[in-house]
Amino acid sequence: MVLCGTGAVGAALGAGLLTGCGPKSNKTASAGDLKGKEIAKVADVPVGGGKVYADTKVVVTQPSQGVFKAFSAICTHQGCLTNRVTGGVVKCPCHGSEFKITDGSVAQGPANKALTEYPVQVKGDGIVVV
Repeated sequence: MVLCGTGAVGAALGAGLLTGCGPKSNKTASAGDLKGKEIAKVADVPVGGGKVYADTKVVVTQPSQGVFKAFSAICTHQGCLTNRVTGGVVKCPCHGSEFKITDGSVAQGPANKALTEYPVQVKGDGIVVV
């Protein structure tokens, strides 16, 4: 059992054993890491919705016909992976934060910072980070 805190038990165990106490360590890929890579297929991203790609920790949205956006799928609150897109927002299952599919801004907290956006363009039937 891991105990979070800095009391006698925490001091005795050492900080190295308390890794489960802070934000999750879901490191998101940077735009540089993804540059030139196809991150989604146009046909897989519904108009007015989107899709979370857990393997690359990216969410791709299509707010309006033919307009695609890509964001880090890592919630800015405590680093949880967002898991679905519905009702015009990207949703985080951990604490209920929601982000707008149009620009990644916070629609509902507790997150108070927008998702990181990646510049994308359509190439053929794919969506590529540029």
